[in-house]
Amino acid sequence: MRKSRLSLFKSTSMLISVVGIIMIIATIIVVAYVGFSVVNESITDEISSGNQYDDLAELKSQYGDLESKFESVKSTYYSGTTNDVQKYNDAKLELSRASSAIDNVKSALDADKPSNEVDSRIEFAKQKLADARQAFDNL
Repeated sequence: MRKSRLSLFKSTSMLISVVGIIMIIATIIVVAYVGFSVVNESITDEISSGNQYDDLAELKSQYGDLESKFESVKSTYYSGTTNDVQKYNDAKLELSRASSAIDNVKSALDADKPSNEVDSRIEFAKQKLADARQAFDNL
């Protein structure tokens, strides 16, 4: 009887040790997975953010080109009739809306907004810039 209790104690002790080791290994694996996920997400966000800054720079460049075109024809329209001035001002308003949309993209990037929100703002700014370009072409 005494030997069976000793044998039972040894097997129980061994089982507890094995289960403890398995739990420690599982904990290490879970912590490593979470750490890898955080690092991977951080790298992905930085890459995405870099592309978004490139898009912002492109938008600013296109805006600057379009703004200089507007300035080059300003005197022509302001020396014309009231209707010409109104037409120019309406087109210039579209350019102002594009500028506001570009500023909105910059503020979203500065505030570290989520990538999908920044992308939607970039698309909106591209649309407003296209509208301003179309308004200039209609002058």
